[in-house]
Amino acid sequence: MRQIICFGDSNTYGLIPKEGGRYPWGVRWTSRLNERLGLDRYRVIEEGLCGRTTIFDDLFRENRNGSKWISGVVETSGESDLIIVMLGTNDCKTAYGASAELIGKGVRKIIHLIRQYAGNSEILLISPIHLGEQVWKPEYDPEFSKASVQVSRELAEVYRRIAAEEQVHFLAASEYAKPSETDQEHLNEEEHKKLADAIYEKVCGILERKAVIYNRFSA
Repeated sequence: MRQIICFGDSNTYGLIPKEGGRYPWGVRWTSRLNERLGLDRYRVIEEGLCGRTTIFDDLFRENRNGSKWISGVVETSGESDLIIVMLGTNDCKTAYGASAELIGKGVRKIIHLIRQYAGNSEILLISPIHLGEQVWKPEYDPEFSKASVQVSRELAEVYRRIAAEEQVHFLAASEYAKPSETDQEHLNEEEHKKLADAIYEKVCGILERKAVIYNRFSA
């Protein structure tokens, strides 16, 4: 059975906008991906944690620093064909004061750690969806600011460049999905489906290419 790890934050976890809780299997993009790939042939490990960042420690919640967690995830999961990383939204919070370039350095560190602990795995770097224009307002999530919205919009190009430099695969989630109007931050059911469809197409291409290369060298 082939294995894929999805390492991300609340939009990988499947947090329900505004009300909290978690979307069930069959709604979350990770589960939709698994179903489309085939439950009998693929195991998709859902490693989404609300509040997770690339390199920043949350002063109030433990274990949110992705760079401190990724090595344990890849080692305990065993050999994986593909590791998908979609982080950066929480790094945009006012408390961290991070630019898109700094967040990019964080995601680059995670790529290097994956290569250190899972060198044979393909890597798909996904830049996150944009934050909604009103996310910083009190009725939504005041941990963000107006500047956070702009930083979130700059991540795609920074990640695209890093993916090219590090020779990993890339997809911009913001080209396929957007945050809900309900909380300006998280995917609703329809957006989970849109993102799942886009990621499925990308993953199929990656795995087909990997199979061709493997067959060429093993022939």
